[in-house]
This record gives sequence, C-alpha cells and structure tokens, in this order.
Amino acid sequence: MKTFRISILAILVTVGLTSCSDFLTTVPKDAMSPATTWKTETDAQKFVIGCYDDWAERYAYFYWDCCSDFGYSNFSWDGFKVIGNGTMSPGDYGYSFYDFRTVRKCNTYLEQVDAVTFSSDAVKKDLEAQVRAIRAYRYYLMCSLYGGVPIIKNFQSASEAQVPRNTEEEVKKFVMDEFAAIIPMINEKPAERGRIARGAVLAMQMRAAMFWGDYSTAKSSAQAIIDLKQYSLEPDYAELFKSSGQNSNEIILAYMMMNNNSSYSNWENGQMYPNGDGGWSSMVPTMNLVNNYEMSNGMTKDETGSGYDSAHPFANRDPRMEMTILYPGINWQGRVFNTLDSKLPDGSTNDDYSFVADNASKTALSWRKYLDPMYPDIWENDCCPILYRYADVLLTWAEAENELNGPSDKVYEYINMVRQRAGMPDVNTAKYNSKETLRTLIRRERGSEFAGEGLRRGDIIRWKDDNGKMVAETVLNENLYCMAGTVDYNQPEPTLRATITNEKGELVEERVFHDYNRYFPIPQSDIDNNPQLTQNPGYN
Repeated sequence: MKTFRISILAILVTVGLTSCSDFLTTVPKDAMSPATTWKTETDAQKFVIGCYDDWAERYAYFYWDCCSDFGYSNFSWDGFKVIGNGTMSPGDYGYSFYDFRTVRKCNTYLEQVDAVTFSSDAVKKDLEAQVRAIRAYRYYLMCSLYGGVPIIKNFQSASEAQVPRNTEEEVKKFVMDEFAAIIPMINEKPAERGRIARGAVLAMQMRAAMFWGDYSTAKSSAQAIIDLKQYSLEPDYAELFKSSGQNSNEIILAYMMMNNNSSYSNWENGQMYPNGDGGWSSMVPTMNLVNNYEMSNGMTKDETGSGYDSAHPFANRDPRMEMTILYPGINWQGRVFNTLDSKLPDGSTNDDYSFVADNASKTALSWRKYLDPMYPDIWENDCCPILYRYADVLLTWAEAENELNGPSDKVYEYINMVRQRAGMPDVNTAKYNSKETLRTLIRRERGSEFAGEGLRRGDIIRWKDDNGKMVAETVLNENLYCMAGTVDYNQPEPTLRATITNEKGELVEERVFHDYNRYFPIPQSDIDNNPQLTQNPGYN
C-alpha cells in the first residue's frame, strides 16, 4: 500500500494533447535563486509550473466526503478520520491544510517576474493571472477551514515570518478582490488542459461567494460562466468520470494525470477500490448517501406511495446512485459484489465481506464513480479528478437565485437540465413551489449530483436549518453503521439481490460535531513556530 504522500509536480496539471510535451521533460525552477532563475520567458513558464504543484490538494480530493455524512475514512494515517468523527485537536489534527508553501512560491513569482522580458504583455498578464488565481485559491481554502490566517509576504528569516493572523473578513476581502482583478486579465481559454483560465477563475469566485453566503456574486459569477458559452452538460453522467470522458465540455478544470508513470499517476484510486480488487477501501460511502437519492419516480423514499422497500433499499432509485456506488448485489468486474456474507456460494472466503479484513469496506458500500471501468493498474493511472464542472454552475445559479428571489422558470430549467441528464423526472413544481421547499430539493440534488467529488462538507457547513444551525450540526452528530443482511445469487435483478435486515447493524464509528468544528484547529506545531498565532475557539 502506498500510504505516503507523493509530492506531485505541477506537470500533472499541465498535460495537454501535444503542446505540453516540453513541460513534461522540464523540472520546475520554483526552488532556485532569482539570480539563476529569472532570465527568460521560459524560466518564468517553468516557475509557474512549480506554482501549480499540488495547488488544490489533490490527495484530499477523494477523502473530502469522508469529512461529511456521505463518507467514512477507515485509516487514521490517511489524515481524515479525526476530521470526519469530530475528534480533531491541535495535536491530532489529521490532514493539515495550514500550509503556505504554495503562497510563498506565488509571492516569489510576482516579486521577481518583472526581471523577465516576455514575448508580449498578453503572455505576461496571463501567467501573472494564473499565479494570482492559485494564491487566491490557497487563501480561500485556508480561510474556509481555519478562519483568519496571516496574509504574508516573502520573509527573509524565521523570526520575521512570525506574524499574527489577519481577520477572517480581511482574508475574505483579499480573496474576492483578487478574483475580481484576475478575471479581466486572464485568457478566456487555457493554452493547455489543466491550466487555469477565465472559466476556472469565475468558478473559484462562484464557489467562494456561495460558501460565504454572497448569493448575488455567486449568481453573477455563474451567469458569466454560462455566458462564455464554452461549457455544456455531458450527455452521459457516468462518462464524466472515466478516462474516455476527460475532454468533456462539462469540465471547467480538472487535475491532469498521465498513465505508465508513477510520478505522475493518480495512486489514490487504489485506496478506493474494494478488497476483492486489491484495493484498500480507505474511503467509502455511507447509507446516508444512499438515503439522499430520490426514488426513480422523483419522490423521496419517505413519501407515501414512493415505492421504497427497506429490505431492498437499492431498487428503483435515482440512476446516479448506481453510477456512483457499489452496493451489495450489483454486478461488478465479473462477480456479484457482496459485502454482507462471509462466504461465497462455493463455500470459499468472500474477500469483499465487510469484516474479512481491515481493507474491506466497513459500511458495506464502495465507490464506483472514478473507478469504472477498472484501471489495469489501480495504483498508477490517469484518473483526472474534476475540480469544477458545468453542473455545479447550473445548480449554483439555481440555488443563489432561489435564495435571492425564490422559484422561477429559469431556476426550474437549470435544475431540470441536471436531472434530465441523469434520467430523473422534472421538478414537481406543485410540490416545490416556495423558496423553502425548493431549497430542500436543491440541497438534495447537490448531494446526489456531486457525491464523491468533495463538495459535501462545504455544503453542510454553509447550509443552515430553520433554526439557524449548520446542517452539519445534525448530520455529523449521527453514528455510522454497517448494514446487515444477505445476498441471493439466484436473483437476476441486481437491485433486489441484497435483502437488508438492519440498516444499522454493526457500529462503524461514533461521531460528534460541535459548533466550533466548523473551523479546524491550527496545528500546535505551527503555533509553536509562530507564537503570535492564536488557536481557534474550542481547541484550547
């Protein structure tokens, strides 16, 4: 198992079809002195590649849903278990996002780039805009998780770098001001896949505005992306998450990976595959996610007349469920996926049984999204995690408009575009005819559309219930369980093979979420290195 964290060069995100081949053979110069680095435009280009190095925390992408009610992280060494179960502390903080390395690289570029002569002002402005976008994103990421953080310059000594935190509002303003300034500077289309261009910066602005409750800006950013007319929904939902779908017009920005080279491959996929495939089930979905999906008729499972059968909870559901989750009874890689029974029909050991090994799914579910079709090598592959896609733009526009003005024909239209692509019926406008009822549907729709894509934690933090409490305070204060039941191999219909006798069988994890868990603790080591830092409330 590859439990160590690989530092991925920014080459990963600059892979194009042909024009990026020069970048693939060049080491970024992000650690070289100004005297040796800043001579030519090529030097500056190489330094920008270094700024892209792990700029958006690719390792964390698949783990993020484990920090929500939709996912579970099985191994503490991966860094997300304590975040998901609410036991974070300054000394045991899990995976740390409190990291200024990328910010410092971006600062260096912006401080030194005027020493370089460029072929045109347009090239210089576009590269500067890319670097500023990366820096603004890093500040957004840290601010969304920690609140106020220092807005730094490049310091010459450790003592000089001991600065206090800026306020959360100051960091927010810096981030949003940067996005607004970058948008007119940056190229409308990227030179290569994986490069940040105007649509990506607008998407960053959109998501940050939405997280911070600025619905007007979120809507205008989404509208600007729509007006670019560069993006459209991929007709086949499942195709988006395959190697064959990497050129989809729905993708605004994704991490770009390569095959047959472990330095550039997405090894995290091996962490996701079931034990029966040689994977580690390090991150798995929960029944909370299954329960979020509507029935195929558009009703929730709890509505009278929905057709829901608790003994067969996977039958007649939103098609996205089967395209996202491996559930007991589904056909998978030439076998019936069975996490419920310890033995196979021939009496041999069932490697997928939840309790057969540490690396079998403890919730009896596994991810299918991003894993189907199975890669020839699950540890070295070209899986390209999607950071921003057009469906998010449509649902963000709809949510923002509903919060600002309530339901409208355009709100329904955008939601229906996403639902129709998935094979779901249009919104029942008689049932969802108010801001409050439509809000409930939009939230459910986001859960079903973006499961496994790392957006759930941010959504349940920003969403408030009728009492003004974070939704996370409810859904993350519920324990996780492994369902109990059995699989009938003689049943031809996959969704009916599993008979669930108890949705809450074996206890998987006790969970707690306090209101102060909205922010992460600043690692004690960082406070020790900088005594001017103050710890977030609740963690002292």
